[in-house]
Amino acid sequence: MPIAFFPGSFDPMTNGHLDILLQALNVADRIVVGIGIQHSKKPLFSFEERSALIIASLAQRLPGEENRVSVVAFSNLAVDAARENSATLLIRGLRDGSDLDYEMQMAGMNGQMAEDIQTVFLPASPLNRPITATLVRQIAAMGGDVSAFVPGPVLAALQKR
Repeated sequence: MPIAFFPGSFDPMTNGHLDILLQALNVADRIVVGIGIQHSKKPLFSFEERSALIIASLAQRLPGEENRVSVVAFSNLAVDAARENSATLLIRGLRDGSDLDYEMQMAGMNGQMAEDIQTVFLPASPLNRPITATLVRQIAAMGGDVSAFVPGPVLAALQKR
């Protein structure tokens, strides 16, 4: 069965990310969540914190399935990181048409660089389409309620900050 690579910043993990991760578990036996590390950016949560929040969020939503998911850091191209983790599928979530336009370009470029890795687009559910990690960070920083946008473990971590 295939292994899928699901790249992103996950800073923080949102309900949108969790939605796509849950869908990806229907497509692949194992999911490798790749947390992109950009040394020029200062993330809200460390790699270790994001990794733990991803697993805790999945365990809360779908107990027992967290053993099918691993989390790795990567700072190279997503297709190279996918290959390094024996993945043949690259998971990408789509919220709207602008995501599709961008993701189609990326899938085309990735397909030329790595013909052995297939991009799979998964649509976000309607409730999760407007959610972005950037907006969640901004709302949380201003004291707003983000409980509708993030899993329970992430909400607790944000409240501690």
